[in-house]
Amino acid sequence: MADQKRFAGTAIALLLTLCTVAARAARTLDIYFIDVEGGQSTLIVTPAGESLLIDTGYAGGRDADRIVAAAKAAGVSAIDVLMLTHFHADHTGGVPELAARLPIKTFVDHDTIVAGDESSGPVFQAYAPVRAKGRHVIAKPGDTLPLKGVTARVVSSGAATIHAGAGAPKNPSCAPGFQPPPPGEPIENPRSTGIVLQFGAFRFVDLGDLSGQPLFEIVCPDNLLGRATVYLVPHHGGADVVYPATFDVRPRVAIMNNGERKGGSAASFEALRSVQGLEDVWQIHKSRAAGAQFRRCARRESR
Repeated sequence: MADQKRFAGTAIALLLTLCTVAARAARTLDIYFIDVEGGQSTLIVTPAGESLLIDTGYAGGRDADRIVAAAKAAGVSAIDVLMLTHFHADHTGGVPELAARLPIKTFVDHDTIVAGDESSGPVFQAYAPVRAKGRHVIAKPGDTLPLKGVTARVVSSGAATIHAGAGAPKNPSCAPGFQPPPPGEPIENPRSTGIVLQFGAFRFVDLGDLSGQPLFEIVCPDNLLGRATVYLVPHHGGADVVYPATFDVRPRVAIMNNGERKGGSAASFEALRSVQGLEDVWQIHKSRAAGAQFRRCARRESR
């Protein structure tokens, strides 16, 4: 892994620019990993100039401001597609404030919450009226998002997953009789909407907080995700999502969307050290949790 790099900033985004191998004038896929301090928000600008935002972080204004700053840097004046992985406050809470700052054309999600889910109820109630003002698409496994120039395939949604993948190689890390650890949050996290976004040979895997049986089914006994160039480790790198079978995607780069004391478990970093072909592990935010001296920080842009 590369030497540790740390850069201070208040509103922070990591920009990955990935160029085509075509000899003609290059078009790029730009990905901004926005530091919402333990939540999730990722802005993607496709080669066709369309914008996909995955999650919006927390309510309170800070995260909406950071997303708007990233959008401005990317030349984005509207969000073409907003995909919400699930209806927790750290992923969906910022929608009302963001919608007041940037037009959102299409909303993609797994539709609704489980009856009686008290942790998701207030967030969903604030989100639903905003969603009603735009186009709404209910994500189903196997669907593709309405984007040009890339293929963004839904691999999980509403606790359901795809049943076949590209090549679907047998996962050698799926030990007979192994049972996945119980999810840290058993209701909404396992219902996360996840995608594999492909642009040429580049593949980005974002599963939100997918955990429990749906995560297990997508990697065992066959790896239905294939290989990843960049892997956003699910559930902020929590200990419930980092057993060896989940890393058969064999990313070149793994990204941890942790906060100062949230996510980025010691178990996740230890597991990543043994991933074949892994070149680096990046944090979205500098961790101050126990064992942080063994962890890597992403290069970050100050705003």
